[in-house]
Amino acid sequence: MPVTIDVADPDLYASGDPVATWARLRATTPVFWNEHPPGPGFWSVMTYRPALEVYRNTGAFTSELGMRVDSDPAAVRAAAGKMLIVTDPPAHPRLRQLMNSAFVPRVVATLEESMRRVIEPLVDRALEKESVDFVSEVAAVLPAAIICDIMNVPQAERTTMIELTSQAFGASVGTSGGCPMDQLQRTEAHSEIFLYYTELVQERRRDPGDDIVSALIRGDLGGRPLTDEEVLLNCDGLVTGANETTRHASAAGLIALIENPGEWHRLKTGEVGIESAVDEVLRYTSPALHVMRVATQDVEIGGQQVRVGEAVVLWNSSANRDESVFPEPDRFDLGRTPNRHLTFGMGPHFCLGAPLARVELKVLLQVLAERVGHMEITGPVQRMRSNFMWGVDRLPVALSREGR
Repeated sequence: MPVTIDVADPDLYASGDPVATWARLRATTPVFWNEHPPGPGFWSVMTYRPALEVYRNTGAFTSELGMRVDSDPAAVRAAAGKMLIVTDPPAHPRLRQLMNSAFVPRVVATLEESMRRVIEPLVDRALEKESVDFVSEVAAVLPAAIICDIMNVPQAERTTMIELTSQAFGASVGTSGGCPMDQLQRTEAHSEIFLYYTELVQERRRDPGDDIVSALIRGDLGGRPLTDEEVLLNCDGLVTGANETTRHASAAGLIALIENPGEWHRLKTGEVGIESAVDEVLRYTSPALHVMRVATQDVEIGGQQVRVGEAVVLWNSSANRDESVFPEPDRFDLGRTPNRHLTFGMGPHFCLGAPLARVELKVLLQVLAERVGHMEITGPVQRMRSNFMWGVDRLPVALSREGR
């Protein structure tokens, strides 16, 4: 019997029950043809092992025809082979090597102190207020500030860039109530960011430094330097990835801690280690809902015959709750081990910024555990209407120093 549900319907994530939907599909049709009007449809992979198989089989799948459902085909064509996430070998490993200098453990470790300097005053200010929107006033600010560090944005321009970045990715900083920006304002903010980095690229060409923009400018791609377009596309991809994962994992993770006070107690008392806590937040919240690949040859996945040219969508969020890999997958367990989740993907396209996101979440959880005694949700939580990011647009909470 054909599956009638469209897992890529954004309303499922804004107001539906995706967790129950994923569980039904894993049990009945773990790999199925997903109709998605007005497009041609695609194969949806709901379970862990077939998803892992696709991630690793770079010979049979390409990223250069898009890595997400509903992408603009013209934008994908313009970026393919130039932007890391939509690039196949041989360009992909070369680009990745150039960008990796910003994310090696040694460099990320040096940013930990900067992260703490950002997050401590944010949490302290939240503690002084009766209620805050955790997304706009805490979760959105940290990754935006750290990306400014990585790109060495001048101090005088950082406040503006943090505000623009927060606006571009859905949360408004400093506005009444912290309501989500409408689409026009988001687009305008993103355009301003792109223009800013256009100017920054020109400045770094004149005076290179020790940052990722300069690394890209100095880089070699198959015997030639990167063009301005290639540098800008990868800066844009970096800004997008760095902001979305941490922001949404932070907000959804806070909801999980509030809804599971026993786990909050285990975190505060040190009963669970911070590293395992970070991994469980990443698994449980799975901000990046899916990743898409397109078959370059006929191949069988999960018992289904995939034809050349057909898209295959890996639903990371569902795979991260696969009962055959994660016992009691809907239970939020900060001590879960092993925890080999697919939140950052797997294989050659494993998320470049994963070490950064992990440390950002680590610092946030540490500061919350050190400073906050009690947390509660004080109003309606607004989920994103998106089939790509399983995120939170608004999260009103009250934080207090004393426990209850």
